[in-house]
Amino acid sequence: MQRVFVPAAVLCALMFGVAPFLVTGAPYESTMGLVQKIFYYHAPAGMTMFLGAFVSGIASAVYLFRGTRNADRIAAAAAELVVLFGAIVLVTGPMWGRKAWGVWWQWDARLTSSLLLWMMFVAYLLVRRYGGPGSEKLSAAVALFGMANVPFVYVSVNFWRTLHPKTSVVATLQPGMRGPFWFCVGAFVLLFLVLLAARVRLAEQLDEVDALYLQAGDRASA
Repeated sequence: MQRVFVPAAVLCALMFGVAPFLVTGAPYESTMGLVQKIFYYHAPAGMTMFLGAFVSGIASAVYLFRGTRNADRIAAAAAELVVLFGAIVLVTGPMWGRKAWGVWWQWDARLTSSLLLWMMFVAYLLVRRYGGPGSEKLSAAVALFGMANVPFVYVSVNFWRTLHPKTSVVATLQPGMRGPFWFCVGAFVLLFLVLLAARVRLAEQLDEVDALYLQAGDRASA
């Protein structure tokens, strides 16, 4: 894993360096113009948030049923990334909405459900940090609940009247927009994987330090 990490991190940095040039070269959307280019970061960040929720939820299920410590590390790391990428979504969305719709925020199905999903994983981190004994299992249940809400968040725009574009917007992109969009999606997914690997490795090292600390304490008391 360590051999792959550095090349992946370098590739990720290069992709994010190239992405603005591809986005700049993409054609303008006919009605929204320049502000639509926020879409190339907003939508991939949202897709990565959903990915993180699934990773956290599945790893939490493995931890609950098998008690695998590494699964718990992955779940916690992915939950942190849900909060990170969700924050990007919640910042870029209003920036786009203010120019496109004339309002910063609208309490419609997609926006509200996305905020609630983000808050669920904030709650996950708070439970882990301050929940006391057994907080890992309690937070795992929160992650499962959050993962179960992802499909609802995704399809909400197709069932309720909303300002937010429907899920079909990706399929209807102009040919000149598709390449930059999927390139940005790849960059965000790679960033997610790089950060996930780094955070899991850090958790492993912290566990090793704790184990050494306990061993030193046992030797001192003996």
